Amino acid sequence: MNNKKAKIITFGISKGGCSKTTSAGITAYLLSQEAKVLAVDMDGQGNLTQFLTGVDELCDVFEERTILEAIKERNIEKYIVEINENLHIVPSNDYLALFPRYVYTKATDENKNLILSDTLSPIVNQYDYIIIDTPPALSEQTINSISASDYAVIMNDGSKFCYDAIHKFLEICVATRENGNPDLQIAGVLFSIVDPRTVDTKAMIQLIDEEYDGYRFDTVIQRRAATKRLAVNGFFDNSELEKGIGEYRVFVKELKERVQ
Repeated sequence: MNNKKAKIITFGISKGGCSKTTSAGITAYLLSQEAKVLAVDMDGQGNLTQFLTGVDELCDVFEERTILEAIKERNIEKYIVEINENLHIVPSNDYLALFPRYVYTKATDENKNLILSDTLSPIVNQYDYIIIDTPPALSEQTINSISASDYAVIMNDGSKFCYDAIHKFLEICVATRENGNPDLQIAGVLFSIVDPRTVDTKAMIQLIDEEYDGYRFDTVIQRRAATKRLAVNGFFDNSELEKGIGEYRVFVKELKERVQ
């Protein structure tokens, strides 16, 4: 009998444009080079699904094979899509917007924050890591993702708005510990798509270090065109792949150390 349990890691912050999807996708890809990884797309935009599968017409290709159907049936294995031997995904599409309606009209006898956790439960021993991408809002999808996770990676793009969102995200994490997931830990704050040489970024890094001592990852992901083009060129047969993911290799090494 396999007694291992996947480390479940959510990437989140309640602000758009902070590279949640890019960071979650690259992390899942890099971890899958030496471990078995399941990516779970909890954002109705389906960008993680597009990023890892290369499929654009999500509502056509994955019309009835998404995380929403998996949650409704509590049969997630049926909805897992194999990208390669070590990297799998549970897709998402626009219909995930119906998740709040499902939570409040159909899941009336359950802890509404633990619906995703219950859905993932049957397969947590089949993977080494489960990586969850969340929408840019403190929605039911985000709360369920945090509640299902062992660790949360908080994204930061170096802006004032993103800085303000960190406190709100941490409040949700604290509430999650008190309402069903006492073992949740903060893996750290990841600065991404920034220019670490600018005065503004340096000032924000100093501010985070002062206010959230020990939270920040040492790795800072710089803004690079090759990383942005990954969404177009993908992870396979991409001549500039290493330029796009090189810094993330350092981050993933640091992440693995924090979640051991």
